[in-house]
Amino acid sequence: MKTVLPIAAMASAVVATAPKCPLGPQAPLSCKNTTAIANTCCTEVQGQVLQVQFWDTDPATGPADHWTIHGLWPDYCDGTYTQYCDESRQYTNISCILEAAGREDILDFMEEYWKDEDGGDEAFWEHEWGKHGTCYSTLEPDCFTNYKPQEEVVDFFNTTINLFQTLPTYDYLAAAGIYPSATKNYTNDEVMAALRKARGVNATLECDDGQLFEVYYTFSVKGSVADGVFVPEEPIGEGNGCPASLQYLPKNLTSRPQVSSTTCANLPSSTSTSSTSSSSSHSTSHSTSHWTSHSSSHSSSHSTSESSSHPAHPTHPAHPTHPAHPSHSTSSLSAYPSLSAYPTY
Repeated sequence: MKTVLPIAAMASAVVATAPKCPLGPQAPLSCKNTTAIANTCCTEVQGQVLQVQFWDTDPATGPADHWTIHGLWPDYCDGTYTQYCDESRQYTNISCILEAAGREDILDFMEEYWKDEDGGDEAFWEHEWGKHGTCYSTLEPDCFTNYKPQEEVVDFFNTTINLFQTLPTYDYLAAAGIYPSATKNYTNDEVMAALRKARGVNATLECDDGQLFEVYYTFSVKGSVADGVFVPEEPIGEGNGCPASLQYLPKNLTSRPQVSSTTCANLPSSTSTSSTSSSSSHSTSHSTSHWTSHSSSHSSSHSTSESSSHPAHPTHPAHPTHPAHPSHSTSSLSAYPSLSAYPTY
């Protein structure tokens, strides 16, 4: 039995104008079509969607007992992908776009759970939108009725945080007795089994020098990414980037980065939020940040070709020395906004 996750039911506030998909819940499930996609506003062209999470330890981001968001990535159904799909929508100042839309609730959540280990949260969000968000066919401006510039940006971030809230990686592992430890190793098999038990399908692991730092969760989508139904799937085109024995280190909470500030003196318009740099220079300008150096297996090593295969996992640099296990915070998933019950197959 697979649990399906309707994004519309998860949102705590009204999202942007509903994309034009007259099929609603009858829309085809992405990656299951046997003929050409008839309506790319109803079925994702890159139909394998990955919700990717970080476990940052030193510098540490997010609460001691929660993973954080890396992004929401579209892949083709064979594991290949495109990136930076629309230069005209390489928006900057994501926080200002969300504030202009009245979605401070999204921004507040991102400031806690969508973090850059170097403190460049705003640049991180811009990168994830520009590189991945612009590649969703169901979020194209033509898919919206009475489209207003940047409303698809709001939908992208709203969907990402709501899907993330249904994937409590820390709790999945804790349920199997797997807790962060500076002294104990876990097997790859037991970590994979814990994540598989929670969803009924495999996840994808990434390690850095034998230390677990990233998990990918794979979905297909029925309808638009903005308000459709997400169905857990087996990953395609993603390898297991961890050794047979791995470390799951505790976060050093004293190493939190200082976050760069962002001001929104003038709320954004369709022109004031558009980046004038090319996609290649945009990527290069942030090349030393967390999401382009730490996760090079997917985030920075995406080829710029129109459709490329995932590269082999590179050798990662050694982690810094970690301190003794810090005290865990008392926060839990109850701190998240309440979620509706989901139907099941």
